[in-house]
Amino acid sequence: MSRTTALEILAVPGIPLIAPGDDLAALIAEGFARGNLAPRKGDVIVIAQKVVSKAEGRSVDLATVKPSARAVELAKEVQKDPRLVELILSESVRVVRSRPNVLIVEHKLGFVMANAGVDQSNVASPDGPQRALLLPVDPDGSAAKLRARLTSLCGVPLAVVITDSFGRAWRRGTAGVAIGAAGLPALLDLRGNPDLFGRELQVSITGFADEIAAAASLVMGQGNEAQPVVLMRGLTWSAPANPASELVRPAAEDMFR
Repeated sequence: MSRTTALEILAVPGIPLIAPGDDLAALIAEGFARGNLAPRKGDVIVIAQKVVSKAEGRSVDLATVKPSARAVELAKEVQKDPRLVELILSESVRVVRSRPNVLIVEHKLGFVMANAGVDQSNVASPDGPQRALLLPVDPDGSAAKLRARLTSLCGVPLAVVITDSFGRAWRRGTAGVAIGAAGLPALLDLRGNPDLFGRELQVSITGFADEIAAAASLVMGQGNEAQPVVLMRGLTWSAPANPASELVRPAAEDMFR
């Protein structure tokens, strides 16, 4: 169980535009120094997926994409660039829903999401080729590597959450969710713990990393805020760490597939 009474969410200043091969952890550590932020044991570093994908070279020049016949046909239905649709299909295992301006798929990582996370916002240069950004190949692995590097650079054990913006089936608007996590329990199983009156919790499972991601997105923003990394302080937990992949509901438990 967590016992949090106050929470700080602090933007890490001066993170530059990220290029493939950049040492993202080192740039974050420089941001800590720039903002006089001394990381402490138990701090959570929340990082936007876009900067992770950029550092990992997950950008694709659309001029190099040749749409398949299936992508061309689907693009007509959803009214999207056939090259983008081809990328979406290449990152997916199946199309869940499609209609004009909507393409919901099951990503190869198990996420059910719009456009397989393929995105052009804050990616394409007005003076260069049209580009699209894909999700990291292994977001939990990316989080683990960033955590190890940041812990080494800062000298204290930290946790890392990689966040993206997802729509939600029953509610309007996007919210931050965790697609990668390391050093904390992405999923907190509270079953067996007592409630205020001593009754045993029967079904309470908390998406701890998703709650962290949603809180961090309030500071990160969605447009030109240029605050892709935040330091979150004040959280506590006692459960063992598990990855963000634990947040994906297995198909056998999904009543809506």
